[in-house]
Amino acid sequence: MSQFHDELITGKAYDGKLVKRLFGFVTPYMRYMLLAIVFLFIVTVLDILPPFITKIAIDDYIAKNRVGELYKIIIAYQAVLITHFLFQFLHTYTINLMAQSAMYDLRVKLFTHMQSLPFSFYDKNPVGRLITRVIGDIETLNDLLSAGFVTIVGDFFSLFGIAAMLLFLDLRLGLITLSILPVICVITVIYRKYARDAYREVRVNQAALNAYFQENVSGVCEVQNFTREEANFKKFDAINAKNRDTFIRSIKQNAMFFPAVELINATAIAAVIYFGGREVMGETIGFGVLVAFTQYINRFFKPIRDIAEKYNIFQMAMASCEKTFSLLDLKPAIAGPENPTVLEGFKGNIKFDNVVFEYNEGDEILHGVSFEVKSGESVAIVGRTGSGKTTIINLLARFYDIKSGTITIDGHDIKTLSLEALRSYIAIMQQDVFLFSASVDKNIRMNNPKISFPQVVAAARFVNAEKFIEKLPQKYNQPVGERGVTLSVGQRQLLALARAIAFDPGIIIMDEATSSVDTETEFLIRDAMKKVLKGRTSIIIAHRLSTIKNVDRIIVLHKGRVRETGSHEELLKMRGMYYKLYELQYREQEENEKTASV
Repeated sequence: MSQFHDELITGKAYDGKLVKRLFGFVTPYMRYMLLAIVFLFIVTVLDILPPFITKIAIDDYIAKNRVGELYKIIIAYQAVLITHFLFQFLHTYTINLMAQSAMYDLRVKLFTHMQSLPFSFYDKNPVGRLITRVIGDIETLNDLLSAGFVTIVGDFFSLFGIAAMLLFLDLRLGLITLSILPVICVITVIYRKYARDAYREVRVNQAALNAYFQENVSGVCEVQNFTREEANFKKFDAINAKNRDTFIRSIKQNAMFFPAVELINATAIAAVIYFGGREVMGETIGFGVLVAFTQYINRFFKPIRDIAEKYNIFQMAMASCEKTFSLLDLKPAIAGPENPTVLEGFKGNIKFDNVVFEYNEGDEILHGVSFEVKSGESVAIVGRTGSGKTTIINLLARFYDIKSGTITIDGHDIKTLSLEALRSYIAIMQQDVFLFSASVDKNIRMNNPKISFPQVVAAARFVNAEKFIEKLPQKYNQPVGERGVTLSVGQRQLLALARAIAFDPGIIIMDEATSSVDTETEFLIRDAMKKVLKGRTSIIIAHRLSTIKNVDRIIVLHKGRVRETGSHEELLKMRGMYYKLYELQYREQEENEKTASV
């Protein structure tokens, strides 16, 4: 479970620096917070009044046989309750308005920032953990703002206000009641220590449980295929049992603390009844004072319980705050230049000159790679798995930066171009086509308002995708499901080609899919590829022999180095590395194609 170590809470329950940064998002909405504090102060005062009104009703009206005038007290009591309701509503609304507005801004900033982070960041951080940052941690911070800072101020208002009323009503009884505060403080300190340790363990175990569940749901096909249901259930049951046991242990802290507070509460009431009862019998105080004291004592312990409960909110929020701001503090490893070069008269000439690259320091993937692709030329890159083919795609679009050497487009180093401009020239079609949970139309245009619906239709028709789209129940408005699950592999590839046409890039980069499709779809894809690539500079990570034969030139990559360059026939005649690849990978394809044609 060590991979979940970052879920541990190792910081303080309160960190002034983090809170200051968080309040940077609250500042634009500070007026709502100030209003909430004012409303809360009024609510606290109104909450203190009912026991005092009860005391007046008993001592000044009932005890003096002024029952006929009790309606005045009843009206006052009801007025206090109605006013309390009104200001409680205003407080709740304004504090949540402030919290949600601040968290909206923080979530937007976090999402925008994450989109600027390079691939290398996502290589090292699981998607589930990032979702937790944007969703779960932000909600925790929302709880801190809406039910933490301001509410705890209200709890202290209540404590001081009730303490003042206790001393005002009767100094001796007030001091007796307040004498239990040191005991409460000791119990709270002990509870805080054990609650923190218990919460750490619960958080780690919940992270492990969620991760294992998500992994098994995602890989359910493999689980069922290899009949691992029972074995995986046993592992899940063990993790689940551990999570249950740690949660139960954490519950014990609350199960001991809050009854202990209730016991002290009852002890305080008993002491007040004993000493206060003697004073009532001695006519030192009125019976109404004794009743008010018992009501105030119950109210006095409520904020104490609330403050103890809010410790966990602060604990969770500081951890979430630290993780959120540490993510925001990450500087994008790849940034555009301050004064970017503007390409005029784009042609699409590509040149790799002695390019060296490594994902991890000291582990080079590309070793001095050099090649050139002329405007309008179609080049296939072939090689065994791990030779660096996909890396070349990522480097051209600057998803990663090279260690040394240069990559140029039309003679300009890509580092001198803005990232937005560079990537607008390039369309990349990955081997595993990614479609969003949206309609066919939105997946083609990628929500780009500059691409009209007629352009979407024209792009689909151009790549032979219109035929299957028109058969869908909602045609272009048909949702494709998560990652395009409702479409076949071939249909997803056609939509990717339509997307490329709709954006009309000057350079096409294609990591050709290895998945098999039916003969008809294969023909449609080949025909679409020919039309898409025509007149455009293109680099294809090729897996099909038919693709390799139709390109202008082939580059053979082996262990991060360019070993051979030439056409299909030229490379076969050389009987070098490409010839070996052909014998291992492509000859069978060629024979199958000949058989199919017969």
